[in-house]
Amino acid sequence: MRRTLKLALLAVGAVAVLAACAPALTPGPDGQTLRPAVSGERQTLELPGFGRAAYYADPRGQGRPLILTPSVNAAASAYEMKPLWDAYAGTRPVYALEWPGFGSSDRPDTRYTPALMTAALTALVARLGTDVDVVGLSLGSEFVVRAALQEPRIRTVALISPSGLGQPRPGTQQASADDGGQRLYRTLNAVSTPLYGLLRLRPVIESFLERSFRGPVDQGLVDYGYDTARQPGAKYAPVYFISGQLFTPDAYAELYSRLTIPALVLYDQDAFVSFDRLSLFTAQPGVQAVRIPETDGLPQFEKLPDVRAALDAFWAAHP
Repeated sequence: MRRTLKLALLAVGAVAVLAACAPALTPGPDGQTLRPAVSGERQTLELPGFGRAAYYADPRGQGRPLILTPSVNAAASAYEMKPLWDAYAGTRPVYALEWPGFGSSDRPDTRYTPALMTAALTALVARLGTDVDVVGLSLGSEFVVRAALQEPRIRTVALISPSGLGQPRPGTQQASADDGGQRLYRTLNAVSTPLYGLLRLRPVIESFLERSFRGPVDQGLVDYGYDTARQPGAKYAPVYFISGQLFTPDAYAELYSRLTIPALVLYDQDAFVSFDRLSLFTAQPGVQAVRIPETDGLPQFEKLPDVRAALDAFWAAHP
């Protein structure tokens, strides 16, 4: 990660002129400038001290509501969970959360923390007022497990290529060095406008996604990433992500090892996280893992039937 960051910073000066802001977008009927990531009604939650967190709702169908949560990156959104949304919408109540600072949620210049992300999820569970199943993706899995340790209405969690199951180390598995990423954040924030201008270029977005696809990159995901990265305030939350401040220093010890509800891990290869301690996690009661072969972090796009079969079997075993 450090090498990638250095390369990015060196490239900033050369490409900043190419990263000028796109023309202002015209708000749609719901006041949003960003087109919907998935079908369903776009709604919001008010988070004290922050603003609005957005989510999509399709309450049709029967059974326990399902909440889908995306990952965190420079262009994260609920679109990352669109294959699962499309698979389950209409058959059971489905909701897709947008993390604060991403997607259709507010993007103020404020401090973004794991606690803030977790608060958005627990607020959605409280609004639904019933037991739920939750699916998390990558770093979003850490927020999901953190929420499950606080909110008893989260009955099961399914984690797709979760972060925090590798050995603690600087970068993607640890919040970075002794100062919790504060020094790195200050460095990044000082150049955040040109740096984010680089990160939101379409070729950069596609190159980033190529590392999570075994086959061709889903172009709908690239297009939506390009759109969401051009929303007002889009640079603020990603700086906290890149500096490591949204990661839990030792997520296995602090989060996963304390989990007592049924959990499923779907995984194979991943360029951004590792699974060194997955065997420790699956040794816990109620935790299982299913490998989705020939995938690189986004199996819901490339092996949806396999992902759905694993999820359906898991939920059937924990009604």
